[in-house]
Amino acid sequence: MPPEISGIFAALPPILPEERPAMLRDQFMSDLKVAMKAGEKDRLSTIRLIQAALKDKDIEARGLGKEPLGDEDILQLLQKMVKQRGDSARMYIEGNRPELAAKEEAEIAVIAGYMPQQMDEAEAKVAIATLIAEIGASGMKDMGKVMGELKARFAGQMDFGKASPLVKELLS
Repeated sequence: MPPEISGIFAALPPILPEERPAMLRDQFMSDLKVAMKAGEKDRLSTIRLIQAALKDKDIEARGLGKEPLGDEDILQLLQKMVKQRGDSARMYIEGNRPELAAKEEAEIAVIAGYMPQQMDEAEAKVAIATLIAEIGASGMKDMGKVMGELKARFAGQMDFGKASPLVKELLS
């Protein structure tokens, strides 16, 4: 490249790769490769399902002018996927289809492997009580504020469907 042209390029700021949350995304990719090499078809298909759901959410976010999903949003997506598969497994059991229920439960096991350890009820109660004290919440009017902060701090670690009654109990 002639020096006059290379000088132009030297003055330009470097083009950085797109900033994106990489931790869970990279984990999905490396686990996908491992599952392919090991021939683990069930694990491979579940990881592909996760990636497809993630890609769908990224496209949706891009359409709204937002950034790709961060780890907290990915954890919420994984939680939703676990809940959907749990509901499906229960319906399959009720419909006398144990083989399909077993497939759903196997998918739950793979998805749950990417989520942090869930808090039990006692830990959740302590976390909620601590948060209520920090925020200074005093009554039911503050429930939305408490739930929003819980979701921000404990994404993927707490079942918010079970946390809501605990918050109500502690605020009343």
